[in-house]
Amino acid sequence: MREILEKFKNGLISFEEAETKLKLNYFDEVEDFCKIDTNRKLRTGIPEVVYAEGKRLEDVVKILKKLAVKNGTALATRIKDIEELKKYFEDDTELILEINELGRTATLRLPNYTINKTEKIGILAAGTSDIPVAEEAFESAKLIGCEVIKNYDVGIAGIHRLFNPIKKMIEEDVCCIIVVAGMEGALPSVVSSLVDIPVIGVPTSVGYGFKMTPLFTMLHSCSPGLVVVNMDNGFGAGVFAGLIASNISKRIKKG
Repeated sequence: MREILEKFKNGLISFEEAETKLKLNYFDEVEDFCKIDTNRKLRTGIPEVVYAEGKRLEDVVKILKKLAVKNGTALATRIKDIEELKKYFEDDTELILEINELGRTATLRLPNYTINKTEKIGILAAGTSDIPVAEEAFESAKLIGCEVIKNYDVGIAGIHRLFNPIKKMIEEDVCCIIVVAGMEGALPSVVSSLVDIPVIGVPTSVGYGFKMTPLFTMLHSCSPGLVVVNMDNGFGAGVFAGLIASNISKRIKKG
């Protein structure tokens, strides 16, 4: 979009040509099964991300490649067969594939792609079983440029484990903290009672019973400063934290 506006500003294209190019720039197609929102990052600050669950792997690969070429980088979440995905890129010399097996994510990027760094955020996970969701949040926040400080297995069953990670995050001046928890889901409320920055609670389906308890616990929290995303939604938490971080960075640059 900037390139089109610059050309119009410099008199290289007419108003009508600029208007047509801008309209065409809103989306791109991948064969007959996908329309890519190429301007989403410009509009919302969050680039389009591929939700791989429910999609054929070959379709995920095609969408990822198109997004990476258009935007410089692309992220896919909820990938079921990581090893099979790797085979598609074994001989690819034009794109770099980075896999997070725990988080079930794949990032595809151009070799010369660099991201604009924003502020620091923190991610805590109550238990080891919550780490996959925490890692999805990590990769999603990284996509927006966040520097991430992580600490895992700090649930309230051993509350003493929490204090040093919280202290470090405060010292590092993180702008918000994502807290991932299953079971009774109490950890986000505890964290939000200890810090003066936004806390994003991510309930996971880890635990017994109907697995909805952590969601209800977080939604009913009496600790202010806590917001909650849906069950297992590491992506939603990561991009929300990323928006907080990127908007703070913009205001700092403006002075």
